Amino acid sequence: MTDESWAGWYRDRHGSEAFILTTDGRRLRVRVRGTDFEGESFDALLPASGVVPEAGAFDLADGVLGDCVLEWDLPLPVLAAGTARQATLSCLLSLRRADPDLYLALHLDGAVYESHRAENDFASALATIRTVLPPDIHLQICTACALSGYLPASGRGISGGLGCFRDAKDAYRDVAEASAVAGLWDRRTGLVQEIWSCREFEPQPFEPGLDTGAPAERRTGVPRPVEGAGAGRLGVHPLEHA
Repeated sequence: MTDESWAGWYRDRHGSEAFILTTDGRRLRVRVRGTDFEGESFDALLPASGVVPEAGAFDLADGVLGDCVLEWDLPLPVLAAGTARQATLSCLLSLRRADPDLYLALHLDGAVYESHRAENDFASALATIRTVLPPDIHLQICTACALSGYLPASGRGISGGLGCFRDAKDAYRDVAEASAVAGLWDRRTGLVQEIWSCREFEPQPFEPGLDTGAPAERRTGVPRPVEGAGAGRLGVHPLEHA
């Protein structure tokens, strides 16, 4: 996998400034205030090996980056009316210590398709967006791939934990029930981020509530026009400290 990086804004009680998010599809790396944090989920970002953050520069709980807000945009591949396109996914993540939450908005052709304002994780937020997309628009990312799935009844973080089975395609395609995924779990290629995409992507029919860890019954979001899309962002989730 080739690393991809996106610029965004970071803020906490110490101030606000630019940050860089980098991922290889599996691990995340965030560089802010000259310090690197890394992990397999946004709520499990630890100082990189050998890195000692400046005293008082960050709010850490058990060494994990928290009590901060991350906001960034990234290009997201979609298939629109049979044509490969690039949409933009805006991400607003509040890593509040007691109750982290996430808001996503997909921008394409003058419309914005939103998740709820306080989703639990990327799986749930992307599932919400997929419920409101027009039938001829499909996400081309790991969470929408027929070769990926979660280990049933497993706890997971805000992101990651999605099993990729591209090296066991035939066996995975034959899996008829989610419970059978457990029997193939050791054959997974690895764990991937939901927003990642690779050349071996295979579209998966979307069924709300399936393999996302989200309840089957969810409120239905609605797309809104792009005008005023910035309203409510960068501050919609104020920092709350325990």
